[in-house]
Amino acid sequence: QVQLVESGGGLVHTGGSLRLSCATSGRTFSRYAMGWFRQAPGKEREFVAAITRSGDNTYYTDFVKGRFTISRDNAKNTLYLQMNNLKPEDTAVYYCAARAPLTSGSYYYSPSEYDYWGQGTQVTVSS
Repeated sequence: QVQLVESGGGLVHTGGSLRLSCATSGRTFSRYAMGWFRQAPGKEREFVAAITRSGDNTYYTDFVKGRFTISRDNAKNTLYLQMNNLKPEDTAVYYCAARAPLTSGSYYYSPSEYDYWGQGTQVTVSS
């Protein structure tokens, strides 16, 4: 079992930046593949980025490539999402998620593939 707690959300203007953090409990963080998702009002939860358990490989959905960076610090049991050049359409609740991967290089982009979720942090981008 792993507990996830997101932080770092807030209100920014278009073009601004935020850094989200996802702190995890326990000593097994490095065993989990991690992901970031977001959900806007009235919409389904959607994939944003994923990272393998070592952090060697990262994956992004097209609409954040070049603007967002996912990273992890296994020594600090923390996942990050650096978001730059934010747009109003990025407004959503952002969630981190974790699962034990099938292989060391596995990553996942479907919400149904993750076992553990944080409570979410609100990101609002004003125009």
